[in-house]
Amino acid sequence: MTDRELRKLSRAGLLEILLTQSREIERLKSEVEELNERLDDRDMIMSHSGSIAEASLRINGVFEAAQRAADQYVNSVRYRFSA
Repeated sequence: MTDRELRKLSRAGLLEILLTQSREIERLKSEVEELNERLDDRDMIMSHSGSIAEASLRINGVFEAAQRAADQYVNSVRYRFSA
């Protein structure tokens, strides 16, 4: 809308435009807030996925160590009974 068109509007018309713009601003603020929350959630998920991956690798290491210990035990038992 041009300056000339705005000057021709009545006060009620101008107030209606302001009200419409105010509603649009509030809607956009709400949308931005929602999108920021979704982004924060996604960032949290991404940071936790790294932690989960690290935990998984550590657990695998624990299982591998437990398997080695179990294998050593079985071998020692076999050795004792075969001797």
